[in-house]
Amino acid sequence: MAKDVVLTCRLNKAHLPVLNTQQLVYVLVDAAPSAAMAQVKMPLNLSLVLDKSGSMQGKKIAHLRDAAKLVVDRLGAQDTISIVAFSDKKYVIAPSQPVTDPTELKRQIDRIRDGGGTAISGGMRQGLVELAKSLGPDRISRMLLLTDGQTFGDEGECKKLGKQAGDQGIVVSALGLGDDWNEDLLDDVAGASGGSADFIDSPDKILGFFQRAVQSMQDTVIQNAELVVRLASGVTPRQVWQVLPMISNLGYRPLSDRDVQVSLGEIEKGQPRSLLVELLISPRPAGQYRVAQVEIGYDVPGLKLSGEKVKTDLLLDFTADPAHARQYDAEVMNIVEKVTAFKLQTRALEDAKMGDVAGASQKLRAAATRLLEMGEQDLAQAALSEAENLEKSGQMSAYGTKKLRYETRKLTQRLKP
Repeated sequence: MAKDVVLTCRLNKAHLPVLNTQQLVYVLVDAAPSAAMAQVKMPLNLSLVLDKSGSMQGKKIAHLRDAAKLVVDRLGAQDTISIVAFSDKKYVIAPSQPVTDPTELKRQIDRIRDGGGTAISGGMRQGLVELAKSLGPDRISRMLLLTDGQTFGDEGECKKLGKQAGDQGIVVSALGLGDDWNEDLLDDVAGASGGSADFIDSPDKILGFFQRAVQSMQDTVIQNAELVVRLASGVTPRQVWQVLPMISNLGYRPLSDRDVQVSLGEIEKGQPRSLLVELLISPRPAGQYRVAQVEIGYDVPGLKLSGEKVKTDLLLDFTADPAHARQYDAEVMNIVEKVTAFKLQTRALEDAKMGDVAGASQKLRAAATRLLEMGEQDLAQAALSEAENLEKSGQMSAYGTKKLRYETRKLTQRLKP
């Protein structure tokens, strides 16, 4: 029987020189649903939690209504949807229901009008109430949250609700529109549930973001995925990075002195979950060695499969041949460079937040250099502009901060051949 997940591992260097010191090795781990999974589909249990505060007036609310109606058109009678709008109060536009009357749902969406302040927790809480009505292992349960403003003193409650969502198996995708919203909060809320946040810089892009978010939900076939790396003696883990679908530092949990575990959550068909694992390898004589075993555990609820596993051995050659030792995998090194650029801007933002203007501007300029070398001219210019803002005024712009924070996460989505 064919495996449901295809697991591959590639090293940045298949041959290491024989040295007397530790050496750093990068392992690119790809876990993707097999071609046989293309026909597997899970019904959705979705709640749209939408900001309708006064700042959403004009094009923002109009494009939001269009995007919500697009979501309805993308769902079917097997799916359930609820629509909650919030300002400083919550409004149930449509309680949880199967998508059997899209015309009526869209009529309800057209009634959403802007006005009032912003209290995100009220909308999230009601969204969870609606999602709870159709929770179950046979459905993908998601909350799609959009806001354009700072919430009114309920940040702690929002984070608690994000954690509550994750505990219930509900993934929150959080979208911030424009400049005036709290990126730390949305990252924390989404991250606590196993989801992610993103930045929409213009109202006319809302529809595209909603379309991609729903497609991602509909393509989810693997759940509860976990990576376990079993290490040989003399091999030490350093860091584990997710590189697709976007860059993030996953960290790891030691299972023993030689085993580490990383929670991966969900995997979509047509979209591999790619990880960059950094390993320190102790000196060895010339020869080939099994330095680790990589294993992915997962569930496929659509096929009623639980606790499935796929594994592969990681082999590494130590050589005294300088020509072999100079060989490397260009694609893996390209990914390493993109992760390095992401690290630089992340540290720059942290330095800026701590008031270290010199450190932040230096890292931003270093990131800009790397981004230019990758052909990422727009992001490189944003990094240089924010370095100048720091040096002139002591602070970065809200737009530049968000652009760098969220766009560098996506560098690996546009790998160049």
